[in-house]
Amino acid sequence: MSAYLMLLAPSANHVYAAETATLAAAELAVTSPDLGAAVERRVAGVDYLAFEADDLDPRKIAAQSSVLALFERASAPAELPGRASEQAALFGSEPAADVPTTSPSEVLLRPIELPRSDVLDDDLVTIPKYRGKTNELFTRLLLHVTLSQVTTRRGTAAAGRDAPTGHDQTRRQFDVLDPLAGRGTTLLTAWTAGHNAYGVELDTSAFEQFAGFLKTYLRRKRLKHTAEVTTVRRDGRMMGQRLDATARPGEQTRGHRAVPDAPQLAMTMFTGDTRDAAVLFGKRKFDAIVTDAPYGVVHGATDARRAPRENGKRGSAGHPTGHRPGGDRDRSPATLLADAIPVWAGQLRAGGALGLSWNTYGLSREDLAAICTDAGLEVRDDGPWLQFAHRVDSSIKRDLMVAVKPARLVS
Repeated sequence: MSAYLMLLAPSANHVYAAETATLAAAELAVTSPDLGAAVERRVAGVDYLAFEADDLDPRKIAAQSSVLALFERASAPAELPGRASEQAALFGSEPAADVPTTSPSEVLLRPIELPRSDVLDDDLVTIPKYRGKTNELFTRLLLHVTLSQVTTRRGTAAAGRDAPTGHDQTRRQFDVLDPLAGRGTTLLTAWTAGHNAYGVELDTSAFEQFAGFLKTYLRRKRLKHTAEVTTVRRDGRMMGQRLDATARPGEQTRGHRAVPDAPQLAMTMFTGDTRDAAVLFGKRKFDAIVTDAPYGVVHGATDARRAPRENGKRGSAGHPTGHRPGGDRDRSPATLLADAIPVWAGQLRAGGALGLSWNTYGLSREDLAAICTDAGLEVRDDGPWLQFAHRVDSSIKRDLMVAVKPARLVS
């Protein structure tokens, strides 16, 4: 069994950075259960995530949300005693109270090449800057752990052989819905990873800003693409707007180098109420629903069954509450999720997965699990699934939950 050290990517968010190692270990345990338990380890003053594996597939590591580089850890050759001082200088360890250290004369690191897992550049996600934006690394983590539980019968977009490792390389493309899309961080993350993306957003301003950014980005990157915003009408009345876009990163242009085996990407986004998501998309089903629920701190959710007071306010999660315009504020997201999750569950294919993050100060994990269970979903609620909770600020403790639609049910 070989030992490995995974170097974690730095985070611009200092709060999230403090939790990165814990979250990365839980993500690795969920998405690669065949690997040994991951622990934080410090070598030469640098923190790594250490784990062991019999037959490592670099593609699984490349897909981790926080990976920057991977090294195989080996013992220094005993026949080179004269180089002990040099090795100590190069691989010297620094003690830490809570992080295991490794003796400097015992460690050599061999870099492992990681295959490219993305089909688009990550600046698609990192360029947009606005207040309330969900952390990009966390969005990637939420998408990754959710898709790891999907067992829908979907074809593969591309298959081949990864030359450096010899492992069979198969790229699976999923249909991902974010029914609280905001300004599209989840949609853009799904596209970056090679999946089709679909969304619903109540705030027309957020919708228009997202559509404008996407059109500009695709044009400046010189990607083969289409992007069009149209008006949705029913019975002669304007009901909202719709964005339809495609991108073909696998095709070469004068300004874009083709990404081998990259599938064509599709995106559709509606303006509307998340509780009407099934009406907006009709019979279309999805492999995964991934969303960041409103945190209920700034404006709270609204209840349309009460007297109108506010219209389309945005919560601290960076997107509107998802309720119909009007109504008194309800600072807990419980009402929204209780109304919406049964709708979302009906939009999943059999074997599909719902992954959402939320503020545990507004809704307990037990209550959210009960809502998902009542909607016919099976909650992942043990082992590493209980290790994702982390503090965002004094009023927000964020956690994630993944629930799966049983494959035995007809979608």
